[in-house]
Amino acid sequence: MREFDIGYPHSQTPRVLLAGARTIQNKIAAWELDQEYYDGARGNGYGGFSYDGRWAKIIPSVIKEYGLNAQSSVLDVGCKKGFFMHDLKAALPRINLKGVENHPYPIGQAMESVKEDMILCPYEKLPFEDKSFDFVMAFAAIYMLNFGDVLSALREIQRVGKGKSYVTLGAYQTKEEKELFLEWTLLGTTVLHEDEWLEVFKETGYTGDYFFTSAKSLHLVRGY
Repeated sequence: MREFDIGYPHSQTPRVLLAGARTIQNKIAAWELDQEYYDGARGNGYGGFSYDGRWAKIIPSVIKEYGLNAQSSVLDVGCKKGFFMHDLKAALPRINLKGVENHPYPIGQAMESVKEDMILCPYEKLPFEDKSFDFVMAFAAIYMLNFGDVLSALREIQRVGKGKSYVTLGAYQTKEEKELFLEWTLLGTTVLHEDEWLEVFKETGYTGDYFFTSAKSLHLVRGY
């Protein structure tokens, strides 16, 4: 188990967070996890979640890091519209891919290349046999769950994988980082101190890689 930056290309420009920039109405709209969150107003989510090829830039390093090949099986937990799956399949056309989403909208809007490989199901109850996948990805998905479901989801990721996995989790080190992150996030529900996440890993038996998504990693700064 290790903390590892997979290299997902985020903007390095500071994100200035103005007081009251995201309201409870924005969070209510986002939590529908439908058109408004993905493709509606920017204040309610992505403001247009469309393919831009950013995963393709790091897929070669992901393949090398986790020893993937055409015979590998990969699960994407929280696959959204399938951009990671699409780029991985483009690099390894014969790879066995599955994606799961817990809301129907992104599956309905998913890329045609991988739509048939997606399943609507809870992340905490994955419909796969033990040790079904050589690699399990859960990018920006797990910490939207409540604490009990986070525990279940991590146990499920550990169960269906063969030991190689990668999850991102909402985290902080200081009180200021916690406040900034909670003001910024629309969906972040289980946001813990980094040391608390390590305790969670022990409790759930999770042994894969992880990355802490935080005010620091997102370059959040307070504006006035």
